[in-house]
Amino acid sequence: MNFDYLLPVDDALITYAKMQPIISFGQCIEIHTEQNGFPSLENKKIAILGVQEDRVSVGNSGTGKDLDSIRKELYQLYPGNWPINVADLGNIQQGNTIEDTYFALNELLSYLLKRGVIPVIIGGGQDLTYSNYRAYDLLEQTVNIVAVDSKFDLGSIEDELTSQSYLSKIVMNQPANLFNFCNIGYQTYFNSQEEIELLESLFFETHRLGEVSNSIQLVEPVLRDADIVSIDMSSVKNADAPANNNATPNGFSGAEICAISRYAGISDKVTSFGIYEYNSKFDVKNQTAQLISQMIWYFIEGVNYRANDYPFGLKDNYQKYIVPIEDQLLNFHKSNKSGRWWMEININKNNKNSRHTLIPCTYQDYISATNQEIPDRWFRTLKKIV
Repeated sequence: MNFDYLLPVDDALITYAKMQPIISFGQCIEIHTEQNGFPSLENKKIAILGVQEDRVSVGNSGTGKDLDSIRKELYQLYPGNWPINVADLGNIQQGNTIEDTYFALNELLSYLLKRGVIPVIIGGGQDLTYSNYRAYDLLEQTVNIVAVDSKFDLGSIEDELTSQSYLSKIVMNQPANLFNFCNIGYQTYFNSQEEIELLESLFFETHRLGEVSNSIQLVEPVLRDADIVSIDMSSVKNADAPANNNATPNGFSGAEICAISRYAGISDKVTSFGIYEYNSKFDVKNQTAQLISQMIWYFIEGVNYRANDYPFGLKDNYQKYIVPIEDQLLNFHKSNKSGRWWMEININKNNKNSRHTLIPCTYQDYISATNQEIPDRWFRTLKKIV
């Protein structure tokens, strides 16, 4: 496939990478260079790519520029005790029109997804999440999206596609492959009650910033059920990530957003991971670039520690718990390998949404069921399937 729209990593940064210790990321990953060309994707788990697109990044013009600041910080880091099956593909340059950029990103992501390579997207506006979503069309499956953001970015049907209206395009445009959307970290005063009620009526899932900050573990089953994870850096408080013109005093801490990134990596189901709205002109001492590089590090570590324990293997690897509740039976499965839990919805196997009938959950969901309380995630999923 022709990747002429991909710019190799700058020669000065390649020189910098070669100056790093032999066991650092800069020396261990394959990098797209002018001299060596496009790296081989054979046996690669992860491909890093930047997108230099900011034309519809509302209130944050300049995002997508100077992505090498993130790479510079990443190349300095040392990997953990895991294989380094990572390639850096360079940057998708801004097209003559924004549709050209979307097309290039869509084409490259489709290429990677079909080969089982997980793209890590860094750069431009969060509107690129729409292009990421459309790359799944060729896979002919429904998709779950998790957005880490202080706002829903719903917009209205009449709005053009922007970083603050991409969700309405995902929900409304054909082909309609979205099964579930979940927001992590929304701040109520940034979202109208009408938007909150609309997402509830669609049986989508939302978690307020305070709720997640009080118990970061609650997002693990949410991310375990995601195909696409999209992080807006404005979800991180300004003190920890100043490189975003929309950053505010409240938000996730650097440690919390790294934990979320690791949960995304550990998920057996996540097949693309994007970090958006980085704007280098607002950065202070490369603080945000450092944080993003660490988020990528934690995601890569998570991928390398995937348990691959989705309950379709040998029955001996799981414990099954049957809970009578109201007029039905709820089946729970616990992995002997990781201790993680799933709950099951019994439907016809020919149902087009059959891949969503096993829902990641927590031990607390099981306890709630034994107390005759139907878990919210089970109920919401049932409403979308039947």
